[in-house]
Amino acid sequence: MHDKQRFAGIRTAALTLACLAACGLAQAQLVIGQTAGLSGSVAASVNETIAGAQLVIDAVNAQGGIHGEKIEVLRMDDAFDVKRAGENAKVLIEQKQVLAMFMTRGTPHTQAIIPLLDQHGLALVAPSTGAMALHQPLQKNVFNVRPTYQREAEKAVAHLSTVGITRIAVVHVTDSFGADALEGAKKGFAKAKIEPAVLVPADRDKPDYNAIVPKLVAANAQAVLWIGSGTAVVDGVKALRAAGSAAQVVTLSNNASSGFIKQLGDSSKGVIVTQVFPNERAMGNAMVKEALTMARAKGMNELSPASLEGFASAKVLVEGLRRAGPKPTRARVVTALETIRQYDVGGGLEVSYSATDHSGIDFADLSIISDGRFKR
Repeated sequence: MHDKQRFAGIRTAALTLACLAACGLAQAQLVIGQTAGLSGSVAASVNETIAGAQLVIDAVNAQGGIHGEKIEVLRMDDAFDVKRAGENAKVLIEQKQVLAMFMTRGTPHTQAIIPLLDQHGLALVAPSTGAMALHQPLQKNVFNVRPTYQREAEKAVAHLSTVGITRIAVVHVTDSFGADALEGAKKGFAKAKIEPAVLVPADRDKPDYNAIVPKLVAANAQAVLWIGSGTAVVDGVKALRAAGSAAQVVTLSNNASSGFIKQLGDSSKGVIVTQVFPNERAMGNAMVKEALTMARAKGMNELSPASLEGFASAKVLVEGLRRAGPKPTRARVVTALETIRQYDVGGGLEVSYSATDHSGIDFADLSIISDGRFKR
């Protein structure tokens, strides 16, 4: 089955489930809510994370669910729009009465639903964003799984400076995600004792490449750390290459999807993408082996870093639901998640939570795109 067919099936199933719930026909006992960009600029990576998460959820349900109750995920498409993300979350939490929220996508999008989480006392498990604002100060109802963008950006600058690249430009989207990752980049510059060649802001929805690219060329940048999402980065890299620049491009793990590589096309070669999960082809890693075995049973021949993120995220969600016991309430799920200590999602990647710490995995790596794949 082709990726497009598989992801179309996921979206169709999500819409069907939402319709059944609205008609009062759905009998799911553990109903989880998700709002994310199933369409729009981040759809490629979002749908890959969903496919990875669904591997775990389907396997659990096939074995009878959790305490005899099967998991159902009500998914709503926000098209990566902050306002729609908040509206979707309100429907899921107040009308659909979901037990917990799961795997939102985007920093400002996630921040937009935190007041709802706090008002109604339910958990958000594994937001697909590495925003430091979700780690510090503590967000009492947000349980992170992936590491922070700041660590990724810092590591990217450190790598470039280590290999002798000193003229590093930064393009950063003008939202809370961009501001957060930029802080990490600045830490990297400070440690390397160099200054950025130029800092260039980019509108999240309509980046002006005719203004951005000339600034990068004029700065004679040897490398560009491009902080943005999906097609915004893809179009930026293509514009940079069209202007004749051969600068090394680095972007963050929010773009670590097979779809991102496909969208880049011929411009993908040599692009560095930071990673927050192990090599998706490392069969010696227990989590990768488990995920790939499940994927192949469903006709998926390979994994992407995004699908691994979804897989790990769903394992944490399932562990929290198990600990919450039969017929859990929203409050019991939050309490249960805070009891997780050194939970190994596979391959030695551990997640620990407490009443004062809701950070997840601490891991960062680099990959380079070559021959249409991420290589490390």
